[in-house]
Amino acid sequence: MANPVIMPRQGQSVESCIISNWNKKEGDQVKKGDILFSYETDKAAFECEAESEGVLLKRFFAEGDEVPVLKIVAVIGNPGEPLDQFSDAPITEEKEQNGEEVRNGEEVRNSLEKPAIQVAYTASAGGEIKISPRARIKARDFGISIANIAGSGPDGRIIEQDILLAAGSRGLSTPLAKAVASEGGKFIPLQGTGIGNRVTANDLLSQAPRTGEEIEIRKLSNMRKIIAAKMHESLQNSAQLTHHTSADARKLLELRKQVKEAYEKGTSGNITINDLVCYAVIRALQKHPMANCHFLGDSLRLFKKVHLGLAVDTERGLMVPVVKNADNLSIQELAKQLKSVANSCKKGNVNPELLASEAATFSVSNLGAYGVELFTPVINLPQVAILGVNTIITRPTDLGNGVLGFVPFIGLSLTYDHRALDGAPASAFLREIRLEIENLDVTI
Repeated sequence: MANPVIMPRQGQSVESCIISNWNKKEGDQVKKGDILFSYETDKAAFECEAESEGVLLKRFFAEGDEVPVLKIVAVIGNPGEPLDQFSDAPITEEKEQNGEEVRNGEEVRNSLEKPAIQVAYTASAGGEIKISPRARIKARDFGISIANIAGSGPDGRIIEQDILLAAGSRGLSTPLAKAVASEGGKFIPLQGTGIGNRVTANDLLSQAPRTGEEIEIRKLSNMRKIIAAKMHESLQNSAQLTHHTSADARKLLELRKQVKEAYEKGTSGNITINDLVCYAVIRALQKHPMANCHFLGDSLRLFKKVHLGLAVDTERGLMVPVVKNADNLSIQELAKQLKSVANSCKKGNVNPELLASEAATFSVSNLGAYGVELFTPVINLPQVAILGVNTIITRPTDLGNGVLGFVPFIGLSLTYDHRALDGAPASAFLREIRLEIENLDVTI
């Protein structure tokens, strides 16, 4: 009996995955547990194992295709079995009485409700442009013409990441500049010399010629495209301002010294300066709930719990996993969970649910280890603020009674969405973070 292979759902926030590699060809023998194909979301990579034995009768998608979750990807069965009952139609999620999702076997086939989606879109009588359904929707939402977009999918098919890249990399341009770019294959930069930083035709015509001997063209990864689009979307669709201050880091460094000594003796787990700063941020958020919320356009979603996002640098790019209910954790428990989610991101096996921007209520980005003294972090929408943590710098300070001394200070940069927070409450929140750092009261 033939059985469908379904594109798994890796978390409720994931709507589609991209097939990166097929391990089996049509006609290959398949055993239960064999790796059929590899696939990836915008944040992590996975492998799909066969749940039945037989022959791989049909593959509905090729490498590079973007496939909606819970959709039939292939069919496994006996040679000669009819495939009429299968298609690449989307599969709806049905629930049993106990709340479990129905995803495979006969139950999956019985959940087919919609017709197959056409992936080809005819732009004009002159030819056919291949574009995935999700890419077409994104192009319509962003108001992007697909005529001049080079697809990165199979046979030049335009996929969602191509649209997101185009949305994240284009600038305002004059009609003549657009015509020059279209005819001459010129790249439209984000800013030009025209009114309102519009890109003019002269800006494009003055671009220096490119030679293959001097440059390397490196194709963006799917994740890099998503990051580019997300950052651009955040800056385009919010009113972001950044306030900077610094906190006396003497208490912070003293606690770190105590932790290091206890850790070397084996009496305590390792707790970093970033862990201590995050702990202080959580305490401050509890006193300033307006910074612990999501901006929804016409309303605010305020959270009673703190779900802390942490920016993590990985080989694949920036990830921001979340530690749920961080306000319930001791400093030791917080340090363990921050380390755990960071390691999962670097290994590529983090739960996608922990990466959704909606999962966190506030985020922290620490560039102190790189020696950065001041920077402007970008908000992870729909969150209303993010804290940038800078390096520790020693500078002269009035210690009182006319005595000057050199004191270590840690830089703090708070970016907030002015649609949700005004300058005064944002500044009060930043001051509270500073006070919490300067007066940390934790048991090591």
